[in-house]
Parts: sequence; C-alpha cells; structure tokens
Amino acid sequence: MVDTPDRSAPPPTEATNRDGERPAVERPETADEVTVVDERTELERTIGLTGGISIGVGTMIGAGIFVFPGIAAGRAGPAAAGSFAIGAVIALLVALPTSELATAMPRSGGGYYFISRGMGSLFGAVVGLSLWFGLVFASAFYLVGFGFYAEAVLVRLGVVLGGFDVVVPLALLFGVFLTVLNVTGTENAAKLQNGVVGVLLAIIVAFLVFGGLSIFGLVGEPEPIGESFLSKGAFSVLTTAALVFTSYLGFAQVATVAGEIKDPGRNLPLAMVGSVLIVGVLYVATIFVAVSAFGSERLATLGETAMVTVAESFLGSLGAFAILFGGLLATVSSANASILSTSRAIYAVSKDALVPRFASRINLEYGTPHVALGMAGGPILVLVLLGEVAVLAEVASFLHLVMYGLMCIALIALRRDEPAWYDPDFRVPGYPVVPVLGALASFALIGFMQPTSQLIGLAIMLLSAGWYYYYARDVTLRGVL
Repeated sequence: MVDTPDRSAPPPTEATNRDGERPAVERPETADEVTVVDERTELERTIGLTGGISIGVGTMIGAGIFVFPGIAAGRAGPAAAGSFAIGAVIALLVALPTSELATAMPRSGGGYYFISRGMGSLFGAVVGLSLWFGLVFASAFYLVGFGFYAEAVLVRLGVVLGGFDVVVPLALLFGVFLTVLNVTGTENAAKLQNGVVGVLLAIIVAFLVFGGLSIFGLVGEPEPIGESFLSKGAFSVLTTAALVFTSYLGFAQVATVAGEIKDPGRNLPLAMVGSVLIVGVLYVATIFVAVSAFGSERLATLGETAMVTVAESFLGSLGAFAILFGGLLATVSSANASILSTSRAIYAVSKDALVPRFASRINLEYGTPHVALGMAGGPILVLVLLGEVAVLAEVASFLHLVMYGLMCIALIALRRDEPAWYDPDFRVPGYPVVPVLGALASFALIGFMQPTSQLIGLAIMLLSAGWYYYYARDVTLRGVL
C-alpha cells in the first residue's frame, strides 16, 4: 500500500527503511544557519539572492541562446521565437507554485521533496529518481553543446584537428572538471556561476544591440526573410516548444539547492520567478534578431553554432569570437548548475532512504555530498558519449515536465489539507487557476515530443517505480520540519 505523509503537527523529518535505518534528521533553524545535520556533517546556507539568480539564469542561458537557435529555426521557421515564448509562459506557471512550495519546505531536493511530502513516497520516489536522470540528460546535453563550441574555437584559432571529432572528448574532459569543482565546495561553484553569468549577460546585450541596429539596416547585411511567420505550421511551433523547454529547467535547479539558499522565504521566489522572466525576454529577443538577420532556412543549416555566424555578420571576427567565448561560458554555466542540482536530488532521495544511505554522505573537508556528486558525474559522462543533442534535450524536458505537473498537483493537495507544518512565506497569486494551468500545460507539452524521447522518459519512470517497489516500498515519510 502506498503510504502518505503525516499531515498533522510537525515532528522532525524522519524516514525509515525496511532495515530500520534512519536518514538525516533535520532541525529547525534560522534562515542563515545550517540546514541539514547528518552524523555531525552539514550542508550550509551559503548561496544568496545573486547566487540563486545566477544558478537559474546561468543554467537556462546556455542551451536557449547558444545551441538552439539554428535547430529551432529549422523546425519552426520564423515562429521559433514563439516556441520560446510558449516555454517561458509554461515555466512561469510552474515557477510560481514551486516558489510557494520552496518557501514552505526550503530543503535540498526540490521537486522530489515537495512531491514526496504532498503526495506520498511512491510519487516522491518516481519523481526523485526521474529527476536524477532528467538532470543527468540535461547536463550531458549542455556538455555536448560545450564540445561543439570548443571545437569551433579551436578551428577559429587555426588548430589542425586532422578530421578528428573532438566534441565528445572535450565534453568528457570538462564534465570531469566540473564534477571535481563541485566536490571542493558549493561556494566555489557559486562563485564560478556568478562570474560567468555576468560576462554572459554583457555579451548577449551587446549582441541584441547590434542585432537591433541590423534589423533597421544600420549595420551588417540583413537577410530578407521572405517567409510567413507560420511557414512551417502551428503544430511545428508546439513541437519546437517541447524541444527547447530544456532551456527553462534552470528555475527548478534553484529549488533543488533550496537547502543552501540564505533567507529562503525571500530569495527563493525572487530567484525562481526572476530568472524565468530575465531569460524568457532574452530568448525571444535573440531568436527574433537571429532570424531577422539570416532567415530561418539559412539559420537552420548552421546547426549548433549558428549564433557564431550571425554575430560575425554584425561585427566580423570580433563578433564571432565574442559569441564563441559566450557559448563556451554559457554551456559551462548550464552544466555546472545542473551537476550541482543532480547531486542534491540524489542526496535528498538517499536521505529519505529511497536509495542506499551512503549516497548522502558529506565530505568532512568541503561540506559537499561527494558520493552523490560521483553518482551524478558518472552517468553524465556515459550519456555524453551518445552526442545526440536533440534526444538528450527532449528526454530531460520530458522528465522535468512530469515533475512540474506533479508539483502543481502537490501544491493543490497541500492547500486542500493545510497540514500544521505548511506555512509558506510566499503564496501563489491567482490560486487555484495558476497551478491548474501549470499542471495542464506541463502534461500537454509532453504530447508534442518525439516518440523516441517519450519512450525513453516513460521507461525511466517505470524503472523508478520498479525500484521503489523492490527497495523502498516500506519507507515511511513523516513530517517536514
């Protein structure tokens, strides 16, 4: 029988498995104190508002602006900007309910933690394990994007590759580097994120300024579009939105590291909603400028590094190198934030005894979940070997969209029952319309994905459910704070 969370008064969080083992015990604390205590080891609140926004924006900018424009233009034509706009609206509909849940339960694990406490351990286990693999697919996608940009940089610098494909080797190398970086401390990863995002925003704003001038014929040589906005049909806009939704996974990464955010009642909603709004505007503007400069057909032939050629048309070699540098930074930023979030998802399900408890061990020197980071980095490197950008992106989107829909449902369940411990600092405006629309939109977008991606995503969910019944069916989750 599926167990449900105790919705009464708030005892300490406690989960026991069939062997009677108990994972970490959490204690109440002020916003800036230690979050989790586990056998004298700790995860500390070291990430402020700037760091939270950097995680969200840094994760999302990488794919949406530097990898997807050529691919999206090939699928949706000039309406590719509309696909990104649809993704932004859906992300916002989910970010608002997620913000409420996160301020009520500011704990590492994000969607897993919210759903397990709102809907029970079966749903929690399926989402938690699926989130693990969803983030693994997303991280691999970002690293492969990094490989494409790194290869382009080498070619521009005149390095002779001799026909050797360096995309995957470079992606693997940087995947190892980022995993090690995260082991050495969350603060180190956050500092890298802050610096990278600052440089990225400067590059993108400069691109948009010159792009706007190009549209009016003041610089460069704009390509006459000569095609209608919906030249590839309305359905293609929706299927492209399903593909590029991977670009909007960043706000959920903020919730995944909620246990390390300072003053979570204030900073979590600002970081999640703010990052969606910032990135949504940048996406739509950038795709519009790129299509206006080259036309969708030509843009589609340029593939994963289409933005390099667009920038070169504006500013020559300087523009090309600026975008190449930005693409490297963006894909590194996305991969870094995703690896960090993947490890916290593993940490959370291990803490609740849904996977073996050794995965939640904390490195005594650095205060990071080093075992969970290893369990994140290993599968990521395996998937990098596939090098299939579109499949990696859509599987990541599939698994996240399922989680997003269930988070909206979990919010409705918790609002209905109002357990004593449920006291969020932020409440969703327009309830219940916003979470209902968020759930419906999330599940509906899955229907527009490629069958291969749907089958892989469904298989991962079924395997997660099978693991629950094999290993964790006796786990009982009680309380939250």
